[in-house]
Amino acid sequence: MAGRLFIFGLGYCGLEIAKLARAAGWSVAGTCRTSEKADELNQQGFEAHLFDGTAALPAEAFGRATHVLSTIAPGTTGDPALKTSARVLRDARWLGYLSTTGVYGDHRGGWVDEETPARPAQPRSVERLATERAWQAMGMEAGSAVDIFRLPGIYGLGRSAIDQVRAGTARRIDKPGQVFSRIHVADVAGTVLLALSHAGAGAIYNVADDLPAATGEVVAFACELLGKPVPPAVPWDEMAPTMSAMARSFYAENRRVRNDKIKSELGVVLRYPTYREGLRAIHALPDRRPEAGGPED
Repeated sequence: MAGRLFIFGLGYCGLEIAKLARAAGWSVAGTCRTSEKADELNQQGFEAHLFDGTAALPAEAFGRATHVLSTIAPGTTGDPALKTSARVLRDARWLGYLSTTGVYGDHRGGWVDEETPARPAQPRSVERLATERAWQAMGMEAGSAVDIFRLPGIYGLGRSAIDQVRAGTARRIDKPGQVFSRIHVADVAGTVLLALSHAGAGAIYNVADDLPAATGEVVAFACELLGKPVPPAVPWDEMAPTMSAMARSFYAENRRVRNDKIKSELGVVLRYPTYREGLRAIHALPDRRPEAGGPED
């Protein structure tokens, strides 16, 4: 039965989840950081509230939310939603948090699942794991179910290898044995929506597609779809010094993420089981970049 869903962070994932939930009959509200974004969301029919991460929202903003989801990245001082709104969150019967598969750390290309011990090495992943545990503690205190969704790289319209090739920014980095798991934003939303309606006691779910792959392989497929020449592969040792510290940190870890649990427990059927189906769907849509005459993403 649908209820009221409040989403901290109506951004790329949060808005996709909000759209799907509303279509399924949920009442949806959430937060954003600027008045311009709030106006845009309100025009789309969403109840948007400004939230800067420091000041608590009025209780009325939650509107007796039965389900609360956070998509906001934590900082070194902790999770802003928990810090500012803990009292109100205790009234929800379900809490959800979008985390990262980075909490597993490096497995040298090996597979991880939800039973794999979390041993994060990157500071941002350490923060994510601490926030996961804080949400779980909140749920235990309030008697609410808490679902943690661990996500790998997220792609979709406006954020994909298709967009990079079109923009001329795609690169093929040759680091032998390096693979990444990924997930289409529509499948993130579909998984969360099933979890909202699942009368479970709370769980951790890996939300990834079926085919971990090297970035160069994905870029080459996007080039094939677009009829563009495949950029030459550049050895990792040559590329690394030109990359940002954040970009290099992604290549410091190598793992494959299993997704069996979302299928067996939630009944997830991925719309885009591999990057091939996802990129084909993006390619079939009009080029929406501003220079192509379409609205900005």
